[in-house]
Amino acid sequence: MSCIPLSFRAQDNHQAQNIFMNQDAQQILDEWNIKHPDVEFHSSFKPYLSASLNNFLDTSIGFLHFPIKNYFLSKTFNEGPSKRNQYQTQVLPIIDLQAGYDVLDKRFVSETFGGAHVKLNINNDFTFALTAIGGRVSYPNFTDTTVKTTQLIPGLGRAYKNADGSYSFSNLTGYLSYSPNSTFNFQLGKDKHFIGDGYRSLLLSDLSNNNPYFGINAHIWHIQYNVWYSWMQDFSRFDGTQKSLQNKFGTFHYLTYNATKEFSISFFENVVWQGNDTNRNRSFDVNYLNPIIFYRPQEYSVGSPDNSMMGLNLSVKLFKCLKVYAQGVADEFYFKEIKAGKGWWANKQGWQFGAKYINAFKVKGLTLQAEYNEVRPYTYSHGSVQQNYSNYGQPLAHPLGANFREYLGFVSYRANRWMLSFQGMSATVGKDTLGSNLGQNIFLSYTTRPYEYGHHTTQGNKTQLLQSDIKFTYYAIPQLNLRLELGYIQRSIKDDLGYELQSPYIYVGIKTSIHQFYRDY
Repeated sequence: MSCIPLSFRAQDNHQAQNIFMNQDAQQILDEWNIKHPDVEFHSSFKPYLSASLNNFLDTSIGFLHFPIKNYFLSKTFNEGPSKRNQYQTQVLPIIDLQAGYDVLDKRFVSETFGGAHVKLNINNDFTFALTAIGGRVSYPNFTDTTVKTTQLIPGLGRAYKNADGSYSFSNLTGYLSYSPNSTFNFQLGKDKHFIGDGYRSLLLSDLSNNNPYFGINAHIWHIQYNVWYSWMQDFSRFDGTQKSLQNKFGTFHYLTYNATKEFSISFFENVVWQGNDTNRNRSFDVNYLNPIIFYRPQEYSVGSPDNSMMGLNLSVKLFKCLKVYAQGVADEFYFKEIKAGKGWWANKQGWQFGAKYINAFKVKGLTLQAEYNEVRPYTYSHGSVQQNYSNYGQPLAHPLGANFREYLGFVSYRANRWMLSFQGMSATVGKDTLGSNLGQNIFLSYTTRPYEYGHHTTQGNKTQLLQSDIKFTYYAIPQLNLRLELGYIQRSIKDDLGYELQSPYIYVGIKTSIHQFYRDY
């Protein structure tokens, strides 16, 4: 495999391409943005548009990495001073080979998949991108249990079981993107989005499978406004056949204002509705095409009990080394009931607080991060199961659903081509008991709740979940994200009913994968 760039043109400024979403790329951009605050860059909406990174320099990062503005394995045609009739193609190979030993089940498991990312830029204002991956995987007990139950691989779609107990899958994502000027961008694609400055998101995460969307990005002064319309699928009646999947739709608005280089405030709202109900078949509701409305009044105007939600995201950068962030979500908000403090079931809210500290204690390459997430019972659920806040059988926000408290900690030290990292999670989740819906499972209708008042976070069968992942990474070819990984995961779970399980897992891999995969829930 050739690893030498065919063309590197730092002066090119592609306006319309999306930047890959993964933890490594996010750490690089966070380091740059904290050290060099910029009112033009809006950090909480992802994937980032290349036009928003005009001031980013790969050379501003103190270690080798997969370039954000990369032109590796690319070729530019009709080079010259004019931007018209200029074409650039790019191909990036994707490999993900991992072998591990599941100590609990005393068996070897492996992940063997690959594919390619191809991209075409035309005149710096039009981009076509396509990523295709597929292969065969087997997982340690704590992930395999989820895949067996749901018949889904988290973030990758349908799991097709093989005779040897492994699973086959294929996944396709891509987009068409056009920026007619520096203000607007229009996209049509099949992908996922993430909202927030933290590791988790309580508003919208990239956990679930890709879904078709049409989006508009407007960037004026210190303001960025995103609106996009999504076509999703509901698994509530899934029986293993494609025809059992039901359509659902969503419209999302996200407005970000960078008040200063250091302070940003953002507002989020969305509505999710089912493709059909008991009275009629529904397709995309044209009432929700208006890009600037608030949805509660709009819902009432069309007489629709659809599922809407609002949220807030804040971030502050301090001392060129620290970012403090917060997030809040309100699925329902009745101040009178909140003030009464009686634990009304429909007080459906969640909040997040976190901080990231780069070059901690003046040690170059040392990054620390801490995050807290809490979501009350029944948040993200709906009376109609088909309208819950999910896509393709997985939550659209936090992977634990609702009714939990979670603490996260991250430590990483990176120098040149290698990195040592630690990731820890401690969560208390209130699971259902004796068949009662106590608010953790967002795929149950909230009409099955056992009582109206007296609800509190982590009610039910308190389940303690602990997971730690320590990993050594060597970036063999940073320009292609080709890295070697050696890691150890220790996972434990126990609950109030006496259930307890320890799941150690050792793994080694070689990868160029560019997307984020979650295994910590």
